[in-house]
Amino acid sequence: MSRYLAVLAGLHGLCGVAFAAIGAHAPAGPVVTTGATMQLIHAAAALGALALLPGGLGRLAVLLLLAGTLLFSGALYLSGLGGVSLGPVAPVGGVTMMAGWALIVAAAIRGPLRTPAP
Repeated sequence: MSRYLAVLAGLHGLCGVAFAAIGAHAPAGPVVTTGATMQLIHAAAALGALALLPGGLGRLAVLLLLAGTLLFSGALYLSGLGGVSLGPVAPVGGVTMMAGWALIVAAAIRGPLRTPAP
């Protein structure tokens, strides 16, 4: 499961860079760039959480970060590039990301962190 989450986090990072480049040239650049920024931040956070947080709580936090980012950034990309509004999808994604962050806090308080390999 951790390997798949790492792959998903890597894909989020890759897409974040691609959409940042697109946002630099798109008429709705600020909306797309906001989505790309959030996607890049949460891709890095997901990889960090995956590396440091042991067990199911850590994996659930990563899953929430990635799912929330997909909803939030995806809604912004569709709005900025395609003029498509998905209604409350972006706010639901934001709340999902916040839940992931809350689980990171809970996992860090709950038990010892993994020591990254040198």
